[in-house]
Amino acid sequence: MTIFQTIIIAIVEGLTEFLPVSSTGHMIIAENLLGVDVNDKFVNAFTVIIQFGAILSVICLYWKRFFYPEAAQNGKPYWKAMFDFYSRLVVGVLPAVVLGLAFNDAIEENLGNVQLVAWMLIIGGVFMLFCDRIFINGSENTKLTYKRALIIGFIQCISMIPGVSRSMSTIVGGMSQRLTRKAAAEFSFFLAVPTMFGATCLEVYKLISHGGGSLLTQGNNLTILILGSVVAFVVAVAAIKFFISYVTKYGFAAFGWYRIIIGLIIIICSLCGIDLKMTD
Repeated sequence: MTIFQTIIIAIVEGLTEFLPVSSTGHMIIAENLLGVDVNDKFVNAFTVIIQFGAILSVICLYWKRFFYPEAAQNGKPYWKAMFDFYSRLVVGVLPAVVLGLAFNDAIEENLGNVQLVAWMLIIGGVFMLFCDRIFINGSENTKLTYKRALIIGFIQCISMIPGVSRSMSTIVGGMSQRLTRKAAAEFSFFLAVPTMFGATCLEVYKLISHGGGSLLTQGNNLTILILGSVVAFVVAVAAIKFFISYVTKYGFAAFGWYRIIIGLIIIICSLCGIDLKMTD
């Protein structure tokens, strides 16, 4: 990978990871337009590992929520506030861990199914055109209980289908539990931290266990990984700030139309004989 390819792909990752538009679909287009070898082991690892930069963007923007939860600010004992915050995150991410491990082979097998990604983008986009009407905007006082966190966690698992978007599924899950658009989006960001961190660790482990650990330090690969993570971090910070501001005021319809357009682009490219693919 060149420095230019690294920067562009990292920008795409940072922009799309937390928006309900499917980073997978955008990676398909970006990597193929840039002529990146999508079957290269390092490239596959790179697209997952740079998510670490995106993870740090959430922790940076919401550091008080991670290290000094809102409940502690309102008088609850610090240890109790910390336990409540992190225990709900554990409950929310648990379904993805269990189902992800159980269906890992099936998930990886479908990662290269470009047609599936395209149709999921379109179907999800159509749904997002109407989700603001389907789920009446919740109350700021709606408490995120363990039950609600678990339900959101199960709905997040729908994103194991390529093209659905983890962000979209968790936000919709939150709105189905009467959270406001802002609260649902923020909990989606929080859930992303353990989910994406786990995915990054798993990818590194798989690479090392299959004898590809040397790829991480070969040539300028380490520099590329660091650069990609930094760019993803900076772009993700801007994307999250924009998304929270926009979705609070205007809802999700614009993202729905955007998903539909991207899905149609992928289908049209396929019909025109342009071979879009991710991994074999």
